[in-house]
Amino acid sequence: MTPLGDEWIVGRDRELALLSRLVDALTTGRTGALLMTGGPGAGKSALLDAAVRMARRSGVRVLRCRGSEGESGLAFAGLHQLLRPFLDLAEGLPARQRAALLGVFGLDDGTRTVSDPLLTSLGALTLLSDAAEHGPLLLVIDDTHWLDLGTLDVLAFMARRLEGEPVALLLAARDTAVPAQLDRQIDRLTIEPLDPAAAGRLLDHQPRPPAGRARSRVLEQAAGVPLALVELARAVARDPAAAHEDALPLTDRLEAIFAADLPELPPATRALLLFAAAAESAELPVILSAVGDRATPDDWLPAERAGLVRIDADRVRFRHPLIRSAVYRAATYTERHTAHRALADVLVGDPDRRAWHHAAAASGVDEEAAGELDDSAARAQRRGGYAAAATALERAARLSPDPTVRAGRLVRAATMAMYAGHPRWVGELSAQVATLTDEPALLAEASLLAGWALAVTTQFAGSLGFLLPVAEAAVDEDPVLTLDALATATTPAYNSGAPEHRENILRIVERVPPQDDETGRLWALAGCDPVRNRAQALELLAATWTVPLPKPGSGVDIPLSRLVVSGGAAWVLDETAEAIRLLGAAMDHLRRSPTSGANATVAQALALALYESGSWTKARAALDEAYGLAAEGGLENVVVGAPVLRATLLALRGDTEEARAAVQRAVHGIDLPNCRSLQVRTHYALGAAALAEGDHAAAYDRFRAVYTRQPEPAPLHFHASDYYLADLVAAAVRTGRTEDARLVLDTARRRLAEGETSARLTAIVHRAEALLAEPDDAERHFMAALADPAGDQWPFERAQVRLDYAEWLRRRRRAVEARPLLAAALEVFERLGTRPWTDRTRAELRAAGVTPASTPAGSADSLAELTPQQLQIARLAAAGLTNREIGERIFLSPRTVGFHLYRIFPKLGITSRAQLRDALPEPEE
Repeated sequence: MTPLGDEWIVGRDRELALLSRLVDALTTGRTGALLMTGGPGAGKSALLDAAVRMARRSGVRVLRCRGSEGESGLAFAGLHQLLRPFLDLAEGLPARQRAALLGVFGLDDGTRTVSDPLLTSLGALTLLSDAAEHGPLLLVIDDTHWLDLGTLDVLAFMARRLEGEPVALLLAARDTAVPAQLDRQIDRLTIEPLDPAAAGRLLDHQPRPPAGRARSRVLEQAAGVPLALVELARAVARDPAAAHEDALPLTDRLEAIFAADLPELPPATRALLLFAAAAESAELPVILSAVGDRATPDDWLPAERAGLVRIDADRVRFRHPLIRSAVYRAATYTERHTAHRALADVLVGDPDRRAWHHAAAASGVDEEAAGELDDSAARAQRRGGYAAAATALERAARLSPDPTVRAGRLVRAATMAMYAGHPRWVGELSAQVATLTDEPALLAEASLLAGWALAVTTQFAGSLGFLLPVAEAAVDEDPVLTLDALATATTPAYNSGAPEHRENILRIVERVPPQDDETGRLWALAGCDPVRNRAQALELLAATWTVPLPKPGSGVDIPLSRLVVSGGAAWVLDETAEAIRLLGAAMDHLRRSPTSGANATVAQALALALYESGSWTKARAALDEAYGLAAEGGLENVVVGAPVLRATLLALRGDTEEARAAVQRAVHGIDLPNCRSLQVRTHYALGAAALAEGDHAAAYDRFRAVYTRQPEPAPLHFHASDYYLADLVAAAVRTGRTEDARLVLDTARRRLAEGETSARLTAIVHRAEALLAEPDDAERHFMAALADPAGDQWPFERAQVRLDYAEWLRRRRRAVEARPLLAAALEVFERLGTRPWTDRTRAELRAAGVTPASTPAGSADSLAELTPQQLQIARLAAAGLTNREIGERIFLSPRTVGFHLYRIFPKLGITSRAQLRDALPEPEE
C-alpha cells in the first residue's frame, strides 16, 4: 500500500515506481512515453491521478484529456481538449502550422479548404515544445480507446518525435481496445488484477468491509479488479445477501452496481445525470440549459455525495466511465431520446454535435438526421478529419431509409476510411454494401475498396476474391474499370506469389483493348511476370512518361496513381533509377497531401529501390517513414516488410544479433507462407546475417530455402528468389554443396531463358555460373557479369562480383590484375558500411601486396553511427537552415532538432555547426 496525498493505492508498488521514474526523468530533461492498459476498473485512472500528483509535486505542469465515447466521432475533439490551455501560443507558430492546427478546430480565418494532417501534427508538437520552454510538461490521457481518430494520429506522431523535448506522454486504454496507432509505438505497462493479498488489503480499507462468507464471495467475484472490490463491498454493506448471488459478467455486474444507487437519488438529480451521460461533455452550462426547469444546480449535490460525479468550476466529470454507462442504460428509451433532443436544441451553434444528438434521438430511420450527419462529414473532410467523416457517414448510412442511399453513404464512408489509412475499417464498411443494393457501380466501387483493404494486410486471397470478379465482369463494358481493378489486384498477387492469381490477371488483361492510360496494364504485365513480359512492359513504361515530372507546388496536376503504379513496375523490371525518380516524385506529392497516412506502401517501395541502388541512408529514412505510416494505419504488409528490410541492412553492416532480433519481432504471428515475397526477404535477411558471421552453412540453408526441394527446384517467389542465386552458390562453394546448387542454377537458367532478363539479373546469373564453373570457364562469366555498365546501378552486387573475381585472380597468381578490382570493391563496401565485406576485401588487398589506407574520420564508419534522421538534420544544418526551418522541413519541433544536433556533433568529431559542411561527405545521388 502506497500513500499518496490523502489517498491510498494498494498493490501497485511496481506501477507507481515506473510512473515515478517517468516523472523523475522528465525533471532531468529526459522524455518518455508510456501506455497503461488493463480491463475496466483495473485502476488505470487512479494511477494516472497518482502520476499527476507526483508531477505537480516536482514542479511539472500537467495537461489532461479524456476520451469520450460520444465525441469519438468528432474530429480532433480530444486534441482540442488537450491543447486548449496553450492555444494562445499558436500565434507564434510558423504560418502553415498555425493555419493547419487552428483550422482543425475551426479557429482559422475560414479561407483554408483542406487541412494537412502532417502539418496539424507538427503544429501540435511545436506548440507543446514552445510551451515547454517554461518548464517540462506531462501529457496525461485517459480512456485513449475513446479518442477520435484524428487525435490518435496526432498522438502517435508526437510519440515518435518526443526525443529531446521536455515533454512526456502518459496514456491509459482498455486492454481489449488499444488503438492501432499506438499499439507498436509506445512502451506498454499492463495493469494486472490485484493478487489475493492486495485484494484483501483493499477490502480491509473500505468503510464497511465484508466478513466471513461475504468476504470470500466478494474476493471471488471481484477477481482482483479494484473497482469491483470497492463497489461490491458497498453492495454487500447495503445488502449482505448480494454476495451470494450468481456471478455475472464483470462489466454488466459493475454497471448494475452503479445503477443500484440511482433509485435512491431525487428525480431531478437523476435527470441531471442522464443529460450529462447523454451529452458526454463536461460543459455544465450546456447540460443545465438542456435540462431546463427539470432541475437546478443544487440538484447535483446528491450525486456528488454519492461519489458519482465531480464538479469543478463549469465542468462535470463522472468518477468512472462505467458510471456514465450505467446511468445511460438505466434510463428508459424515451428518457434517453428526450435528453438527446433537448441537447440538440441547445447546441444550435455547434452543428456537428447537434447532428450527432439528432441522430441519437432518431426513432428508426431518419433522412433529416442522416443529412445533418452527411453535412458534418463534409465539414470534417474539409478540415482533414477523414476518420471523423467516415464515422459520421457510417452513422448516416444506418439512418438512411433508402437502401441505395445507404449503400452510397457506406461507400463514401469506406473511401474516407481509406484516406485515413484504416484498412480494416474500410473492409467492414464495404462488406455491408452488397446486402443493400444491386447497383453495379456501387457494388464495383465497394469491391475495389474491400480489395484494397485486404491487399495492404496479408490477406491476399481475400483481396483478389473481391478484385478479380470486378475486373472480369467489366472487361467488355468498362475496360478502364477493369484496368483499375487489375492494377490494385496485381500488388496482392505479387506479394502472395501464388501462380494461379497471376495467371488470372494476365488472362484478363489480354482481353482489354488499348486505352488512353495503360499504366494498369503496365503493372499487371510487370508485376505478374517481369521476365516473359519485359519487352512489352518496358515499351509501356517508356510511353507513360514522355515529359519531365512537374515539381510539387508547381500547380500542375499530376496523376499520382500513374506515378505509383509506374514506379512499382519500374522497380520490378530493375529500372531502378526510374523507379526512384517516379516513386520519389510520388512521395514528394503525397507528403503534401492530406491523405498521407495511407501511403506507407509507396514509401516502402521507394525504400526497396533505394536499397538496391546503394543509397542505404536514404533507404533507412524511407523505411522509417513507411513503418510509421503503416503502424498508424494497420497496413500489416508494411509493418512486417519495413523491419525485415531494415534487418537486412543491419545484417550487411555486421549488426547480426540486432538483425535477427528485428526479424523475429517483425514476423511474429505472421503466416509467412501466405506471403512469399516477405518469406523470401526474411530468408535473405537471416542468410545475410549468417554470411556476415562467416557461418556459410547456415547461410546456404537460408538461401536454399527460397527454392523448393523438387527434382526441378522452383522459386518460392517467382520474382524475388532469383536475386539470391549468386549468394546461394557462393555459400554452396564454401560448404561443399555445389551439386545441389548446380541443380538450382541450371533449373533457374532454363526458366529465365523463356523470357528476357534485366542487366541486373543477367549479372547475378553470370556471377553464380563463374563461382561454379571449371577454372578454364570461370573468367568469361566474371567478365560477363561486369561487362554491362548498367550494372553500376546496383553497387553492392557489383562490388561482390569484383571481390569474387579478384579472389579468383589472386589464387591464380594474377595479383596485379586483382588489385584494381579490390580497390573498387573496397570503396563501395566502405561507403555502405558493410564491415564484414570490408574486412574481407582489406585482407585480400594485403594478400595481393597492397596495404589499404585507413578509413578517414567522418566517412562511412562515423556516418554509420548517425540515424537517417540525424544525417538528414546534419545535411540541412550544413546547408544553412535554422532549427525552425529544419523542423518545418522534416516535421520536428525546433527543440528536437537542436537536441539531435547536440548528439550529432560528437559522433562526427566536431564542436560547432560551422564544421558540419566539412565533416559530411557528398550526399548520395
